[in-house]
Amino acid sequence: MRSALITLSALLLSATILVAGNGLQNTLLAVRGNLEGFSLLQIGLLLSVYYVGFILGCQLVPRWVKRVGHVRCFTALASIASASALTHALWVDAVAWLLLRGVTGFCLAGLTMIIESWINERATNQNRGRVLAVYRIVDFGALTVGQFLLTLADPQGFVLFALTSILISLCLVPVALSTAVVPQPIQAAKLDLRQLFHTAPLAAAASFAVGAANSAVWAVGPVYVQRLGHGLDTVAVFMSAMIVGGAVSQWPLGLLSDRIDRRRMITVQALVCGVTGALLAALTSSPPWLLMAGGAAFGCAAMPLFGLAAAHANDQAAPGEYVQVSGGLLLLYGVGAVIGPLLAPLFMAVLGPTALFAYTGLVHVGLAGFGAWRVRHGRPVIVEEQGAYVPVPRSTPVVFQLDPRSEPEQAPAAAGTPVAPSAGSDRRRVAPTVD
Repeated sequence: MRSALITLSALLLSATILVAGNGLQNTLLAVRGNLEGFSLLQIGLLLSVYYVGFILGCQLVPRWVKRVGHVRCFTALASIASASALTHALWVDAVAWLLLRGVTGFCLAGLTMIIESWINERATNQNRGRVLAVYRIVDFGALTVGQFLLTLADPQGFVLFALTSILISLCLVPVALSTAVVPQPIQAAKLDLRQLFHTAPLAAAASFAVGAANSAVWAVGPVYVQRLGHGLDTVAVFMSAMIVGGAVSQWPLGLLSDRIDRRRMITVQALVCGVTGALLAALTSSPPWLLMAGGAAFGCAAMPLFGLAAAHANDQAAPGEYVQVSGGLLLLYGVGAVIGPLLAPLFMAVLGPTALFAYTGLVHVGLAGFGAWRVRHGRPVIVEEQGAYVPVPRSTPVVFQLDPRSEPEQAPAAAGTPVAPSAGSDRRRVAPTVD
């Protein structure tokens, strides 16, 4: 494992720098937009358009990689994303920022896909799960660091935008100097809504609902904290508290979901998210520590939901379909993430900043209701036949190839060479129509 991490160190370092820069940029734009007097709808649109670009990037970047190669494509996308970050500071205008966010989402999708495909190529069937765990730690850690970078300078100045640009540019260096073998061409993820809802309707609904709820928090959560009268330090700690809360709860909830029906887990988690959202909506005037506790509780409940949905979908998918099904769920999350930042600001504009979590509460309670209906009317799930829960970063469809539940023999075998079945691929699965 140590030798594998040494081999992957350059790529993991590049991912760390990129995630930290993007985490800083996401929060910075919400804070700066609020200070500039952007409407709540305009601030929400910034993340919606980002996910439009992200979805397009997941579809189109694989063609670019196939045409010019991984390193050249990575260099081009990082250069464009870095320039986009600086342009936000030079051209402070809502319409211009929307265009820039779409470009950034497209570039970040491609950059992350290239890094993850490279990591996947270097991982082996024996260390795939551990490599994924390390990558998950990198994802959480870098995202948390990105939030605290917000406190280094005035968001109304140029420094934080320059820092974002510097970080995105620096992520080029490890990839450009890496001696790792260039991976196979990236495969574009397919979004087949009919197939997703046929295979695991609750997982599909959960992915969409989580995208619609969580993206709203990422989009206007910083504005929620600001409009409650708190400063940048509190904004950074609140956003970080959600991330850390989600990181802490991943494994305990995942292990619990291995022992009971995951449909029930998703239903209960969604209900807890609804209750937590209601409590945060009630904090119209509260000390920072109580706000932090509420943020951490929301992160604990909300952030593992997508992983539970992916695990449930894997239980229903036929052998060899995990990457395709989970990649489709991720794109379905992206569709929800386009819609959520548009709806939450409407609630906030009418009812005040705390209505952000009233909105997320309604979304999660709706999901809990659908989950309860599926548990009651769907066929029983045999718990012993559920696969093991594996927390996967919610980044691009490529990351699911790192999941040990996916089929490991992804590279085409030589003609006439038999392909050995993957470990666990012969385990019984419940019928695809069961949810």
